[in-house]
Amino acid sequence: MKCTVEIECTPLEARQFFGLPDVTPLQERMMSEIEKKMLAEMERFSPDAILKTWLSLYPQTPEQFQDMMARALNGGLAKRP
Repeated sequence: MKCTVEIECTPLEARQFFGLPDVTPLQERMMSEIEKKMLAEMERFSPDAILKTWLSLYPQTPEQFQDMMARALNGGLAKRP
């Protein structure tokens, strides 16, 4: 014999029914900390910051860097000057 029971309730009601603790304050604090860290690190991943990092790795002129990127995007098929 097979029996199916459907119960409609919110996640909070389910936690309360099973006697689980309310973790909402903890979740709010954790999300606040995660948001702070993400905002602090977001500047590192701006296009300007990434380009500056790449340019510091290759002490070349901007034209040479542009040519290198063009060759990489074209699969290395572009002719070198």
